[in-house]
Formats: sequence, C-alpha cells, structure tokens
Amino acid sequence: MRLTAHTIKRILSIALLAFCSLQALAQDAAPPKRILFVGNSFTYFYNLPQVVAAMAASQGVSLETRQSTVGGSNLEQHWKEEKGTQTRRLLEEQRWDYVVFNNHSLSAIDHPESFMEYGRKFAGLVREKGAEPIFMMTWAYKSNPLMQDRITEMYLRLAEETGADYVPAGPLFASVRALRPDLELFFDDKHPSSNGTYLLGLAFFKYFSGKGTSAIPERVTTLDANGEKLYLLFLHETDADFLQQLIDTFDFDLDD
Repeated sequence: MRLTAHTIKRILSIALLAFCSLQALAQDAAPPKRILFVGNSFTYFYNLPQVVAAMAASQGVSLETRQSTVGGSNLEQHWKEEKGTQTRRLLEEQRWDYVVFNNHSLSAIDHPESFMEYGRKFAGLVREKGAEPIFMMTWAYKSNPLMQDRITEMYLRLAEETGADYVPAGPLFASVRALRPDLELFFDDKHPSSNGTYLLGLAFFKYFSGKGTSAIPERVTTLDANGEKLYLLFLHETDADFLQQLIDTFDFDLDD
C-alpha cells in the first residue's frame, strides 16, 4: 500500500505525540531528589528544609527534604555522634541524592583545623554513599559584618579541596544588607528571620532546580498531617520580589 504524504505526516504526528506523552509519564514517575540538611539552628530556624521543599512544590519540582540538626552543634559533633546527633546513622541507613552541611557559625573563624577536617570527612562519606555534598556558606553576625570575609575564604577552601559545591548564603546576606539595609534578615544577632530564611530557600531552590524564582509566592505553604494548608512564611510582596531578583541575578560562583 502506497502511503500519501498526508498519511505519513499524520503517522509522524501521532508518533511524536506518543513520544512526548511517554516522556511526560517518565518525568512524573521519576522519584524526587532526596536532600538531607545537616547542621544546627541556622538550618532549622523557620524550617528551611521544609521551605525549600514547599517552594519547589509550588513550581512543580519534586524535592524531598529531611534534616539532622541540633542547636549549637558543629560538624565534629555530628561526626562523633555527640549532642544527640543522628547524621551518621541517617547516612548509613537511607539513600540521599544531596547532603547539605552547615558548620557552627564560628567554626571557620575559631576552629579552622576542625572545620576543614570534618568537612573533608563528611564529603568523603557522603560520596561513598552515592550522594553529593554541598556546603552552606554561612553568614556574618548582624553585629559584626567583618566576619564574612574569613567565613567565605574557609568555605571556598573546603569546597576546592573536596570538589564540592556550595551555596553562598553569607555573601547573599551581605548583598541584601548593602542594597536593602531596611530589610531585616535577622531574628536576633545571628539567626535568620523569616526574610532571611525566604532568601535561603530561594537560593537552594535555584541550586537544586536550575530554575528562576520569580514565580515563587510570597506566602510559602505546605500541607499538615491532616492535609490542611500550613503557612511556613509570610513576606511582603515587594520584599519577596526584591529577594527573587537578587537570587536570579547573583553569580553563585564566587571564584569567577
């Protein structure tokens, strides 16, 4: 049977449609990226892991986030399973795609040898388990912006030695403080406010998704155990817009 050009075109169109449908089904069936956040109160203030997952869900991106956090803890204590930390057990018993680490806020300044040693140890262990380590470059205290240069230097050194990525939270905080000193990023002298956590959430969403942030709502929500809407963060629209613009134009590669 001789096929006409019109018939061939219809067959190709149907085949293309079927291929696209199969691709969409494959994407829907793909498991979410599993991310473990390890650290202390810099991570759990205003529920950063949940905020990242909720922001992603609002954009149709599937991220599953968990945390292993103990207030005031450093990575040496996480490694040695002190202060009730459970990080080593979680790495041994569960599968992760990424593990995000933040060390104690003063570790890079006051204990640089420990900072480097346990950063290297965790990076190696995470890779042994088939995941990728990421370091959250922390921020200077509100009362002492001069801390940032040393913190940035040490995280860049650690990232270079381990071949790991980082999210430049501290430099982002510094940029906001310079451009919008009226926008409060701090709950107290060191912990992030809801604005600060929104900024961090945008940064991690951009890192994990590769997408822009302009469509993320200023009210970040999730669902509680009963399936009802739970509000994680409230921002003013103008402040959310500013933070989104900053994230979308910020060069995350500080080595450039």
